[in-house]
Amino acid sequence: MKASWQWKEEGELSRKFSDRAEVAAYDERHGRFRDIEGEVAAALAGLGAGPGQVVADFACGTGAFALRAARVCRRVLAIDLSAEMLDYVAWRAREAGLDNIVCLRGGFLTYVHEEAPVDAVHTSLGLHHLPDFWKAKALARLAEMIQPGGRLHLMDVVFQPENLETNIGAWLGQSEAQGGPEVAESIRTHLSREYSTYDWILEGLLERAGFRIDQATSKGGVLGDYFCTRAG
Repeated sequence: MKASWQWKEEGELSRKFSDRAEVAAYDERHGRFRDIEGEVAAALAGLGAGPGQVVADFACGTGAFALRAARVCRRVLAIDLSAEMLDYVAWRAREAGLDNIVCLRGGFLTYVHEEAPVDAVHTSLGLHHLPDFWKAKALARLAEMIQPGGRLHLMDVVFQPENLETNIGAWLGQSEAQGGPEVAESIRTHLSREYSTYDWILEGLLERAGFRIDQATSKGGVLGDYFCTRAG
């Protein structure tokens, strides 16, 4: 039973993507400034995903990772708070002839994993919607659904404290040049209203949740990419 003081992750985020037009706009907008195919290929390679494995795409969004993973893994759990996002993933799976993706509704704090532990979890640009207090809880819950020795890939906005304002300015400038004013404005909104954190905080949270950090890289001091192993 959820405590009355638990973070209400079902609120603004689940309402934001409540219709097909906004879901399609998300794909179009992010495609302007991200190499999504390259990100997914790197994530699958880093996780060592392959035949026989069950993997979960947490905060799956429009399913870029889930759809690619389904081509190489036995089964994929696509998990998201937005019912419209999940409908979109299911539609894309049908169009691609993929029958091994299971769409499940839930968030980092509310999803109930009722299956055997999975081999790996991937999550991209989702955890920053939670304050640090609740990130700790979310990461502990992810660890519980991964088998010992299983893998986690986490990519998100994660700041390095050195030259932070300069790095943010460069990020905004590059995003506007590649994606236009709308993309830059979405990043400004992220910076002013959402809950990205420092690398030293996130890394401490990962370790306390029971993960060993195998690889940690940063792009421009603002985007963190982590491959971890769940301790036995």
